[in-house]
Amino acid sequence: MRIVKNPDQRVAVFVDVQNMYYSARSLYEAKVNFGNLMEVALEGRKLVRAVAYVITTGEEDEKEGAFFDALYKAGFDIKKKEVQRFKGGAMKGDWDVAICIDAIAMAEKMDSFILFSGDGDYVPLLEYLKLAKGCSTEVVAFDQTCSHKLKEMADDYIDIESDKAKFLIGGKKRKK
Repeated sequence: MRIVKNPDQRVAVFVDVQNMYYSARSLYEAKVNFGNLMEVALEGRKLVRAVAYVITTGEEDEKEGAFFDALYKAGFDIKKKEVQRFKGGAMKGDWDVAICIDAIAMAEKMDSFILFSGDGDYVPLLEYLKLAKGCSTEVVAFDQTCSHKLKEMADDYIDIESDKAKFLIGGKKRKK
C-alpha cells in the first residue's frame, strides 16, 4: 500500500490526540512520540500545516504543559477543547467533526493528508479527500486499534507498532 511521495507535495497532518493517547496507554502503558512519527510520515515532503486536536480537563497541570511544549517543538499547532461533563459524571470529548471541517477547508491547497488516528469515523473524510479533491490520504495508527476500513481507504498506512522503540515513549510489557 505504498504511494509515491515527492518533496514538492504539500502535506497537512491532523492528529486525533485522544485516539492516539488512549491506544498507547491501553496497549503499551506508553505515550506517543509525535515528533518521530511526524518525521517518518512526512518523508521529506513539504509540511504546510500540522494540527494536534486535544481534549483538556480544564485543569492544566505541569504534565499537560510539558506535553503541549513537546507538540509545539515537533511542529504542531494545538487546538484545545475542554471535555464535556454531563449529569451523573459522564464525560465526552472528541474532535471528529472539527478535524473533518478543517481538512475539507484545506483540501484545495494540499496534495496529501496524514491522519494520526485509527477511528473508523474518518473513512468518509478520506473517501471525500481522495475522490472529490484528488488528494492522497495516509493514516498513522496502532494496528490493533485501527479500523480495518480506514486502513483500506488510506493510500498509505504506518503502523505505530512496527517500531515501538521509535514511536513510543516509556511503556511496559504489552497487556493481554
